[in-house]
Amino acid sequence: MTATALSIGDFARATHVSVKMLRHYHQIGLLEPSDVDSYTGYRRYTADQIPTAQIIRRFREMDMPLERIRAVLAAPDLHTRNRLIGEHLDALQASLAQTQAAVASLQSLLEGPAFSQESAITFRRVDATPAAAISETVSIDEIAAWYQGALGELHATLAAQDLLEAGAPGGIYDDDLFADERGRATIFIPCAGEIRATGRVDFTVVPAVELATIIHAGSHRDIDRAYGALAAYVARHALTVDGPIREYYLVASRDAGDATAWRTEIGWPIFRTRAG
Repeated sequence: MTATALSIGDFARATHVSVKMLRHYHQIGLLEPSDVDSYTGYRRYTADQIPTAQIIRRFREMDMPLERIRAVLAAPDLHTRNRLIGEHLDALQASLAQTQAAVASLQSLLEGPAFSQESAITFRRVDATPAAAISETVSIDEIAAWYQGALGELHATLAAQDLLEAGAPGGIYDDDLFADERGRATIFIPCAGEIRATGRVDFTVVPAVELATIIHAGSHRDIDRAYGALAAYVARHALTVDGPIREYYLVASRDAGDATAWRTEIGWPIFRTRAG
């Protein structure tokens, strides 16, 4: 045993890594002691291992997974090590931005709307509309990525077949998607002429419907607030009917890179008993 050998307790004090975690790191091979007494099982560490333990502790404070830490420590060169650390820092930044947005949304919700959303609700009848469409059963947690992919495929297919887009893209979402977190979703783009079925894209006629509508401004992170305001209005002022929710993407990511410029019209199927 060398003069620089530290008991696991002393090593824990020196590094602020608990004995429990040091034992765990040993078990998974992340930080192995320099010596383990074959008779007592006591672990010993060297002073040279203190910086490694401190690095592990710093990474864990940044929520870096143990497997990523292992990869960083085992990196064959500085470039690989910096890339792994940079990827984790990027993920932290994205998570921080998401948390900040969630906090801002919650504060806004607690403060209440700055204006009466009821005044922003209108009624309109949508005629039957020929369209290129993609329909699939999806889960609620994949709907955003699915929507982006489907919309891009529709735009590309219409362009490839030299068909003009005849209105804003839209989406039709079955009740099951909201109630059971999985259901039928359709993304469509009105078009002038009948599209040839290609891949997931097919021709459809979007049914006529009467809607109560509200315009949601910005990204879809807070779109539930517009949904809530619309549902409350319909419950108070109109007779709701069975039928899927519609969305029309008046200004979307393809039109504006700045999410604050996006505009989404949400339509709730209704049967009005009076005008106005």
